[in-house]
Amino acid sequence: MEGASFGAGRAGGAIDPLDFLKQLQTILRLTAWIFSIVVFGSIVNECYVNKDSQNPQLFCIFNNNESACSYGIAIGIIAFFGCIFFFVVDLYFQQISSVKDRKRVVLLDLGFSGFLSFLWFVAFCFLANQWQQTTMTKRVSQGADAARAAITFSFFSIIVWVALAVKALQRYRLGTDMSLFATDQFATDPNAAYPGYPTGSGIESTETYQSPPFTETLDANPKGYQVPAY
Repeated sequence: MEGASFGAGRAGGAIDPLDFLKQLQTILRLTAWIFSIVVFGSIVNECYVNKDSQNPQLFCIFNNNESACSYGIAIGIIAFFGCIFFFVVDLYFQQISSVKDRKRVVLLDLGFSGFLSFLWFVAFCFLANQWQQTTMTKRVSQGADAARAAITFSFFSIIVWVALAVKALQRYRLGTDMSLFATDQFATDPNAAYPGYPTGSGIESTETYQSPPFTETLDANPKGYQVPAY
């Protein structure tokens, strides 16, 4: 059972790229990666505008709150690199032979996904609140679509990262069940012999071996029969 747990087969098995890309976890990971690009890309490119034509200083269109833009960019970048890291981990996860190492990876994935879900929830609430308080001007309206896109995809990112956390939790539970199965079925002592298979009903018979029927009543020379002399 070593290496065949936590949602993957035995270590050292061949990796099929098409099957890997079709997995739900891979699809969710790529979706979260794209959403992170949309969020921080929208804020960086269009959510900073000049205060006026004579003042080149840039300001954040989310209620002129620099913290809102900085937070959205930071979460997007963290999610971007996090998706890349765990995508590579997922790709080589089957090559990990140690069950303990697999357990650590799955727990790390679970913790990171849950933490990012919370951060995206905060980002969505923060950006939406600041956008509601923003006074719409001509310059602010230039980046209005980008601001709405950042808020929308922040909300979608919550759903995706929650799904990734649930997927990691399922892998952890599956791996725990497999580990318990391996512990119960096999001896912990490497020198211990494997238990034998039971034969029959499993109850030893105390009766001695008996000869086939009718053999005891047969004599070599039946009574009343004489061998003729020649």
